[in-house]
Amino acid sequence: MTKLLALVIIGFMVIQLIKPIGWPGLKRRSDFWKLALLAMAAISLAAVLGHLT
Repeated sequence: MTKLLALVIIGFMVIQLIKPIGWPGLKRRSDFWKLALLAMAAISLAAVLGHLT
């Protein structure tokens, strides 16, 4: 699950660098770092939940 999540967010980051997505907070190309922060948080949460179950 975490590998799939990482690939999806990396895809969003590449798209953001080519053409901004336009979502709130993601209006400029240089905002791709926010997606990296989201990826780290989401993967960490998925890993913690995976260890708890």
